Parts: sequence; structure tokens; C-alpha cells
Amino acid sequence: MTNPRPDAGTTEPVPRGAGAHLLAWAELLRLPALFTVPGDALAGAAAVGGRPGSRTLLAVGSSLCLYEAGMALNDWADRGEDATDRPHRPLPSGRVRPAAALAAAGALTASGLALAARAGRRTLTVALPLAATVWAYDLVLKRTPAGPAAMAAARGLDLLLGAAASGGGVRPALPSAAALAGHTLAVTVVSRGETRGGSPVAPLAALAATGSLTWALTRGTASARTPRDATRVLCGALTAAYAATSARPLLHAALNPSPPLTQRAVGGGIRAMIPLQAALAARSGALTSALLTAALAPAARRFARKVSVT
Repeated sequence: MTNPRPDAGTTEPVPRGAGAHLLAWAELLRLPALFTVPGDALAGAAAVGGRPGSRTLLAVGSSLCLYEAGMALNDWADRGEDATDRPHRPLPSGRVRPAAALAAAGALTASGLALAARAGRRTLTVALPLAATVWAYDLVLKRTPAGPAAMAAARGLDLLLGAAASGGGVRPALPSAAALAGHTLAVTVVSRGETRGGSPVAPLAALAATGSLTWALTRGTASARTPRDATRVLCGALTAAYAATSARPLLHAALNPSPPLTQRAVGGGIRAMIPLQAALAARSGALTSALLTAALAPAARRFARKVSVT
């Protein structure tokens, strides 16, 4: 659920004056990345044949809370390292107190679990391991070899959260969860080189993963028994948008794995989650959910110009 490591090595000035406190919290919570979250639950509900309803909205609210809990906890856990490498971040710059960030993480986690409980016992059953994965990643697993897998598991569980909220079993949603988890795994591995750069191996592997997912989505669309040709066309367009958003910056990072290009590749991978989620929903025949998810992409791009998504 949390994003890969925040950007490093920047020397942005610390904002002052009116609105500085709100901007600090927006940076801490990485608000532009929040637009990549609702599509998880919508794609999960679509995978089991559910339509967006009150329980789906509760699942979306739970996802948003747990995601932002991970964002706040991420900076709290990294506050010592950020004091040296990223002193402009909200905590080391003093714009947000560490205790406030930790309290926010706890409150958001509790809120996320409460919303999941309102959506039903099945939803809470998925939300509990999701919350545990978020906290384990930020506090323990992030710098270990298990870190990327934990991040991938969190995203997969987030999609299953939407499936569980629909009231049925989550098994039909497992392929969609695996697709989203696979993309997340690739992006997270690439993110490990965004501070100091590295070899082209990780971007190339992520590029291969993008190609595999694109092929799988295209094949699934061609064989899907969708009620209208328009749904197939939409799924194809969304799949193409996913491939373009993810592949282009990855190719640049593979050719030159410098920190700036690697950071752009990570940002592109995060933004590519939106068309990927929309394509998964469209492949399941959920045209409305696909369009709702895809509509989040322009807002994500607009807000990313003001607050970094990574």
C-alpha cells in the first residue's frame, strides 16, 4: 500500500507563510498518489461481478485510510535517514512533528479498520492482514529482500478488499490481484535504485513485466465475453495507456539508470496503476468502474506537479 522510497537528493526550499502547514502534510501523505488507491477496490469488486455500492465505498474509504497511514508511518520510520539525505522532508525540516506523524498513522489505521468492519466481516478479514502488512513493511521489511514482496502483497490485498466488500468469495479476483501485485513488485524493485542509481537490470526486468502484463490483458480482452464491443475497445485503450505510462520512463532508466531517470520511472510506474486498475475493471465488463477509475488519472497528474508522487 505504501509507495516505494521517497525521492532523495533534492534541495527544495522549505515553504513558509500561509498554507505551509497544509502543504507539509500534503507532502508527508503524498496526496497525488492517493488517486491510485480507489481503483484497487473498484477493480476487485468488478472481478467478482459486483457493482459499486455503499459497501464498495466503505472499502475505498478503508483503502484510502490504510494507504495514508502507510505514508505517515513511512516518514516516521525514515526520519533519521531523512535528516541526512532529505532534510527538506516534512519531519526533518520541523514542519511536522514526528509524534504527530505517528499519531496520524495510528488514527488512520484505526479508521481504515473501522470502515472495513462497517462493510462486513469478510472485508475486515482482508483489512486486518493488509494493515499488518503496511506496518510490517514500513517498520521492518522495507530494507530487507522481502520488502518488494511485502509491497506487492499489500496492493494485492487492497484489491481483494474491494472483492470481499461485494459479499462473495475473493477467489475470482485473485488473477486481478496477482496482476496488480506483479506490477507493484516490479516498480518497488526499481525504486531501490532511485537514490543512488544503479544497473539497468531492474528497469529492464520491470519493462519485461510491463510487456507481459500488457500481453495478458490484451489476450484476456480478446477472449472475454463482454456484452458490447465498446467494452473491448475501452479495455484495449486502457491497456495501451498503461503500457505507455509505465514503459517509456522505464526504457529511459534502463538506458541511463541515473537517480533522476530512475525516480521518473518509479513515478511513471505509480501513475500507471490507474490505467491498469481501469483495464482490469473493463476486462471484467465493469464499464462504469473502469471509467470512474480512468477519470482519476488527470487529477493525479495535475496534483503531481505540486507535490511529488514518490
